Amino acid sequence: MQDTPAKPVTGNKTPPDAPAGEETLPDMIAQLVPPPEPPAISMWPVTPFAKGLGALLLLLLLFFIWRQLQIYRANAYRRAALAELQQTGDDPAQVAEILRRTALGAYPRTQVAALTGDEWLAFLNQHYPGDAFAGEVGRTLLQSPYARTVPTQSRALAEAARDWIRRHKVTRPTLLASYLSNRAMEASP
Repeated sequence: MQDTPAKPVTGNKTPPDAPAGEETLPDMIAQLVPPPEPPAISMWPVTPFAKGLGALLLLLLLFFIWRQLQIYRANAYRRAALAELQQTGDDPAQVAEILRRTALGAYPRTQVAALTGDEWLAFLNQHYPGDAFAGEVGRTLLQSPYARTVPTQSRALAEAARDWIRRHKVTRPTLLASYLSNRAMEASP
C-alpha cells in the first residue's frame, strides 16, 4: 500500500476524491449568514414605574432650582448691605445706618423702627447667634453717630455688623398668617 500525498485544498473547491453531493466544511462555513444585529437598547425608560420615577425626579429638581432662586432673591438685601459696608470702610456712623436699614429690610417696620438704645442692641443680639453687640461694640454702635470712636472699636463694630448681616435669622410669616394680618388691617377703620 503506497500512500499518495494529499493534495492541498485551495479556495472553496471540493476535492476531487470527495463524493458527489457532499460539501466540505469550508464550503458550509462560507454559506453561513451572519446573525442579524440586535436592536439598540434605548436609554429611555420603558415601564410606567420608571417613567413616573423619572418625572418625579424632574419635578424635585425643578422645585429645588425654584427654591434656590427664591432664597437667592430673598437675600438680595444682604448682598447689597455687605457691598455698601465694604465701600464705607470702618466709619461707625455709616455702619450704624447700614445696620438699621438692613434690619428694616429684613423685619417688619413696626418691629424695628422704634427701637433705640439697649432695646436696639437686644434686638440685634436676639436675631443673631451670638452677642457681639452686648459689650463695647454695642456702646460704640449707639454712640457712633454722636462721638468719635477709637479705630480698633470701629473695626470691631464693622466686623460685628458684617457678621450680623450674614448670619441674622429672619422668620418669614406663613401665607395664612400674612393673609390674616392683611385681612385684619383691611377690617380696621
